[in-house]
Amino acid sequence: MVHKKSVLPGDDPESWLRKVLTKRELGHIKLQYFRKGILGLLVDSPVWRYSLNLKKEELLSKLKQCSAQIKEVRFSIGEVK
Repeated sequence: MVHKKSVLPGDDPESWLRKVLTKRELGHIKLQYFRKGILGLLVDSPVWRYSLNLKKEELLSKLKQCSAQIKEVRFSIGEVK
């Protein structure tokens, strides 16, 4: 038997990101993973990765307000569709 956790609306990493980031920023990132409190995001270019890294501490504090599960945010460059 497989038991799935029921995810409440607004209780997933994508909804947290929608609350914290602007539409423009959301267009340049994609959720890669969320494991052990680490949120991994793909960013479409080095310029956007640099820009988001500058805001990393602010972003992390806002995400922690949405969910206490988040401990760290990691950015990597990749294809965003």
